[in-house]
Amino acid sequence: MDSLAGQQLVKADGTSVNADEALADKELVLYYFSAHWCPPCRQFTPMLKDFYEEVSDEGVEIVFVSSDRSKEDMLSYMKESHGDWLATEHNSNLTNSLKQKYGVSGIPTLVVCKKDGTVITKDGRGHVMSKQPAQAVKDWKS
Repeated sequence: MDSLAGQQLVKADGTSVNADEALADKELVLYYFSAHWCPPCRQFTPMLKDFYEEVSDEGVEIVFVSSDRSKEDMLSYMKESHGDWLATEHNSNLTNSLKQKYGVSGIPTLVVCKKDGTVITKDGRGHVMSKQPAQAVKDWKS
């Protein structure tokens, strides 16, 4: 969570929350790099939403890092398709630094990290698509 310390995160309704408070009891932070205009993203997002609904009470939080063209597109995508997870501000320094930090060159990308920022896998998408949610989380925590 080193990247998110002291930052504000956005909810689908447009309100902000303090990242430190929102992630205080989470063991895993999954950074979801995606955009509404991206067909593979629109295909994967419902799977991720179902996954999140199964594991959200197991110390897992998703933080959406948008590649949408506007803040309005981002919030619309969150309301329409996402689970009840958080997001970085659209086109913010934090959003851009996370893309660089994790070397994101294509979307959708799901980077799974420990709370301290240690990367567990950059292929979270593959795990979500191929494993049972509880098994994926167990593997990430071990």
